[in-house]
Amino acid sequence: MISRIDLRGTTLTRRELVAALPRAELDVEHAAQQVAPVVADVRERGADALRDWAEKFDHVRPQHLRVPAQAVADAVAALDPSVRAALDEAIARVRQVHQAQVPAPLTVQVAPGAQVRQRWLPVRRVGLYVPGGLALYPSSVVMNVVAAQAAGVGSLAVASPPQAAHGGLPDPGVLATCGLLGVDEVYAAGGAQAVAMFAYGADEADATVVCEPVDVVTGPGNVYVAAAKRLVRGVVGIDAEAGPTEVAILADASANPDHVAADMLSQAEHDPLAASVLVTDSPELADAVVGALAPRLAATANRERATAALAGAQSAIVLVDDMAAGLAVVDAYGAEHLEIQAEGAAALAEQVTSAGAVFVGAYSPVSLGDYVAGSNHVLPTGGAAHYSSGLGVHSYVRAVQVIEYDADALAAVAHHVVALADVEQLPAHGEAVAARFTE
Repeated sequence: MISRIDLRGTTLTRRELVAALPRAELDVEHAAQQVAPVVADVRERGADALRDWAEKFDHVRPQHLRVPAQAVADAVAALDPSVRAALDEAIARVRQVHQAQVPAPLTVQVAPGAQVRQRWLPVRRVGLYVPGGLALYPSSVVMNVVAAQAAGVGSLAVASPPQAAHGGLPDPGVLATCGLLGVDEVYAAGGAQAVAMFAYGADEADATVVCEPVDVVTGPGNVYVAAAKRLVRGVVGIDAEAGPTEVAILADASANPDHVAADMLSQAEHDPLAASVLVTDSPELADAVVGALAPRLAATANRERATAALAGAQSAIVLVDDMAAGLAVVDAYGAEHLEIQAEGAAALAEQVTSAGAVFVGAYSPVSLGDYVAGSNHVLPTGGAAHYSSGLGVHSYVRAVQVIEYDADALAAVAHHVVALADVEQLPAHGEAVAARFTE
């Protein structure tokens, strides 16, 4: 059901570890070639192209590209009370964490009369993508919207694929969550065409504006969404080229094998390409986890895709000599989600250098972070945690430096400017300073 990689007794370099560990094959470059005509068509034909591609990919031609306000209100009214309570709690916790992320401005007095300030400004407008393929994600609305709102973004638009089962509107849960968050600009558009709509805007054939372009596009999606983001990067900012979800679990003999199995399955049910990786120094735990997986897998609702994910080349149980070796493995892997279920879990977590999010101890499962932990579940995948962060307020703000020197402060460093300008053979740079002190 799930393969094993035995690294006991080996001493591998970081490069060798990366090569030895499982990872889903995700050919974004090939996907980009496939979606390039879609992106170009939306750029050229706007709303008509959005409807045509929805009909092809989503099997429904949406009557309304921009979802009517009444449909959003109706979705809120139809929410199950228990689901509404859960969404309200998720929103409150995520907002609490993200409001604390807002960076403070700073002022540095470099010298008397010489000041450099840094201001943080939100982007003007963002496009937030919410998937709607194998699963539906109201929780992704929370993660995208709350982070952007906490950053102070003034204009937010959400896009999610039209659903044939709902008359060409997005999933009612997605619409209801938008309503709870006060988002009234929602589009029935999915995949690469939604990303293109955000990047270039979209008009009707008579030039009526359907959607204005945005400055930043964020949100998870499949390989085609990732590919479309790659194509429009530079026209707009993006958060990341997200791939299939993944969890790595660092565990020792003290871990409960049923908990580990349940957590591996919770990620495997997302997608046949989802990755579940257990790293352990206990062969006994490995055997027990395999034993616990079998009955859970047989009983789970999404058995087919979970089975494919666990049996795929991207999932494995990795045996190591000890927890120090295990830390080296998980750091080389750079998981989207990293759980630590081991003695001294908190201390081990402090030593982790590459992970999108770290879940510490037996009572911090990944599914908590997916919904109500307060953290953001839009996280770097495919090893991108080595160099990038999950979604947050920082995804929607820009740092602007403000430099203010008076005459005495500039005079004090004028000769340094001239010296550096001369060595770089840019004499006009130095002259621009000297001109201010020439009678």
